[in-house]
Amino acid sequence: MTLDAKILNALRAAEDDAVSGAELSQHLGVSRAAIWARIQDLRSLGYDIEASPHRGYRLLSAPDLLHADDLISRLGKTKVIGRDIHVFQETTSTNDVVEKFARDRLKEGVVVFAESQTKGRGRLGRKWMSPSRKGLWFSVLLRPDLQPQETTQITVASATALRRAIQSHTGLKAEVKWPNDILVNSKKTAGILTELSAELDHVKYVILGIGVDVNLNPSDFSAEFRKSTTSLKIELGKPVFRAELAVVILRELDRDYARITSGRFATIADEWEEHCTTIGQEVVIRTGDRQVRGRAESLGEDGALLLRTDHGHLERIVGGDLTLEK
Repeated sequence: MTLDAKILNALRAAEDDAVSGAELSQHLGVSRAAIWARIQDLRSLGYDIEASPHRGYRLLSAPDLLHADDLISRLGKTKVIGRDIHVFQETTSTNDVVEKFARDRLKEGVVVFAESQTKGRGRLGRKWMSPSRKGLWFSVLLRPDLQPQETTQITVASATALRRAIQSHTGLKAEVKWPNDILVNSKKTAGILTELSAELDHVKYVILGIGVDVNLNPSDFSAEFRKSTTSLKIELGKPVFRAELAVVILRELDRDYARITSGRFATIADEWEEHCTTIGQEVVIRTGDRQVRGRAESLGEDGALLLRTDHGHLERIVGGDLTLEK
């Protein structure tokens, strides 16, 4: 944890009380001058930190920006996800950055946020709009001990964690649409993209990419998407503080990743089915040039969707483009 993160952590732990420069200096093992210099830098970023000669420092408010030290101080200790956090003001895609980290052999759990992406992408090569400072655009490096065909579990667990985080933090009812969308009031507000590198019988790494439309306005969406896409701000009628939501999401992702790695995927699958709008529906799934019709029945042990086709066969579907049968 950096010095800035430790300072913010100490100020937050004090809540409404002030912390003296002497206390911070002794606790963090640096000079009072170093503490003052870091406080000044944090103020320049928009943190409102009160300084009193007699009482010390008190954090009054934080800006709505993504700052790695702030996110780390808010998050605290996790098992895997979020133990290392990076924030870019702009990048092509956070998945691209994490892929480079993966090739450089960084440990799993590193998270990369971007305030904006110039080439954000979703499933099937679709473009993902990433307007600056209006959403959460981030990726996570994972190195699970899974077979390649089992990595669907990562998508399922991520959708479950993301749905839970959005609903608990905002109070909005959130649902899952197979395979990777989070819906609020039947409109997409978040999506998941998993990319992997694997050998025949072993996963080398998985890149988990997530985009959440947090504070977008209707005008931020192109005309073709306004009927099917929304943001948390639109549904709530007020902005959402992104750093707080980001921390809730990372905690839930870490929790469900631990459930996967400890062999408890079945508990995730049960929760996923409970909140999935796809189960029980007559659907059409397109995978490449192939099209399958049937009734979505349940989730398989490996995370695949089990589809009862029109011919009565039970078919495993691990990916594709889904629409409801009219």
